[in-house]
Amino acid sequence: MNIRKAVIPVAGKGTRFLPATKQIPKEMIPIINIPMIHYSVMEAVESGIEQLVFVTSSGKETIENYFDRNLELEKFLEQNGKEKELNLIQNIGSMIEIITVRQKEQLGLGHAINCAKPIIGDDTFAVILGDDLVRSKKPVTKQLSEVSIANDNKSVIGVMEVPNLDTSKYGIVDGEFLDSDKLTLHMKAMIEKPRPEDAPTNLATPGRYILTGEIFDCLDRIPRGVGGEYQLTDAINMLAGREKVFAHIFEGDRFDTGNIEGFLNATVEFALRDNATKDIMMNIIREKIKTYGI
Repeated sequence: MNIRKAVIPVAGKGTRFLPATKQIPKEMIPIINIPMIHYSVMEAVESGIEQLVFVTSSGKETIENYFDRNLELEKFLEQNGKEKELNLIQNIGSMIEIITVRQKEQLGLGHAINCAKPIIGDDTFAVILGDDLVRSKKPVTKQLSEVSIANDNKSVIGVMEVPNLDTSKYGIVDGEFLDSDKLTLHMKAMIEKPRPEDAPTNLATPGRYILTGEIFDCLDRIPRGVGGEYQLTDAINMLAGREKVFAHIFEGDRFDTGNIEGFLNATVEFALRDNATKDIMMNIIREKIKTYGI
């Protein structure tokens, strides 16, 4: 059965991007001319997702409005012969069915995902964290969906290899590889931010999941963890004790846009990969090198 539903949590306050996020959601900050959240939604669309759940909080209405129709702007563009721009915003307004639910308290990622339970029900679904953008030939969510479908629609955690010294920055999975190409594991456990000497592998979880509906019962049962929040890692470990959970090393380049350094890196990289902006960015880089004598 294909994966048709996805959850994107967007309730965070984005404090690392203050003062910009005092007035606009972090997810609406653009990389070049496209808001970060647009890339996550496009990943869902290109992965065959038909229904998308935004878990929001107060002040996030701009995200909902961005993916809605703007008839006044459409009329203006039509009257002024701006057909290309008209088609662009009409496509944004009709990309996918979007439902929003409120996370009324900031109680962690696990709690945010649990807020979508009334909409997801018992279905196997995807989770896409908007802070992590991945450029790949095949969308990451689609890669994980295919592994899930091939394994009786079970949960699949997207993982990537990281330097051993960086394991303390991520959730790290432990498990046994299933196939000869060493891409998919039967996951035994997920360890949150282990020291390098304690890490069972160097396979980190950057924010892509396929989860069965059973995860919601686990989320209802776990106690509060670090920071008084409900940790998704704890629920996944409980789930792994009930049914098979897999981890899959996905193909693609991941960009952590949850901090300024990662955001700047993504901006430069995305510009260099786009034929429309590549030469512009290259010229800017050359001029800055001359100016600052780097």
